[in-house]
Amino acid sequence: MTTAKTRIRIGSAPDSWGVWFPDDPRQVPWTRFLDEVAGAGYGWIELGPYGYLPTDPARLADETARRNLRVSAGTVFTGLHHGPAVWDTTWEHVADVAELTRATGAGHLVVIPAFWRDDKTGEVLESSTLSAAQWRDLAGQTERLAREVRERYGLRIVVHPHADTHVDSEENVARFLDATDPDLVGLCLDTGHYAYCGGDSVKLIETYGERIGYLHLKQVDPDVLAQVHAEQLPFGPAVARGVMCEPPAGVPALEPVLAAAQALDVDLFAIVEQDMYPCDPDRPLPIATRTRAFLRSCGA
Repeated sequence: MTTAKTRIRIGSAPDSWGVWFPDDPRQVPWTRFLDEVAGAGYGWIELGPYGYLPTDPARLADETARRNLRVSAGTVFTGLHHGPAVWDTTWEHVADVAELTRATGAGHLVVIPAFWRDDKTGEVLESSTLSAAQWRDLAGQTERLAREVRERYGLRIVVHPHADTHVDSEENVARFLDATDPDLVGLCLDTGHYAYCGGDSVKLIETYGERIGYLHLKQVDPDVLAQVHAEQLPFGPAVARGVMCEPPAGVPALEPVLAAAQALDVDLFAIVEQDMYPCDPDRPLPIATRTRAFLRSCGA
């Protein structure tokens, strides 16, 4: 009989190797990422930015299979609070990622809301708060996206609360969940981003457990986070300063988060994502290896 603890599958992502973009000279080559993520003891990966890993399904399948890796999800960024006007351009991007995600055998599409300020330059792109009409558009268009992705590609979307987006804090995450259909829209709980924005991951799991469809595991350094908030730093410079840190050095403690997730008694992916852009190319592998050993010590 399958126990609850065995129902959480641990993986990692290009993000933990300092990969934020499809192509960037400061990022490790995709072949090195695949070699090292397998060598660190992970069996599951995310696709990362579309175009970083091979987009030809046959080649990607060959490259992952010979390293004993499987894909858990693809990722898309969306600005659905802008309403129907952005649907066509959004779908054009989503369809490419969803097609590749389906071809890998994965079942999830991680959906990240658009940033309200540029994560590199800090330029304010729009208001950090949404109007009532924008909240309605966000909820309605996200449900539309979920329905289309499910019907056309057989994937379930999980929305990822993220720093410097409109779905970030405990209040805004709750508002988003309460406004969307549980049968369509799941949540990707990123423990680091939620702590970054003042949320309690264990409380969220206990309150909205039926909405938790996916986990990203990361921690924040509380001292650096205090500096980030005091200086009102954008997310990109905050990451460069080291706001996301190697577990178990930061918050939230991952043992109670995993215990709360295990208590849900559902199949979940828990993907390690330690934001490190940019980073020395030799830095990720030792951290990834130690993190995998730490998670094993937590029973995951």
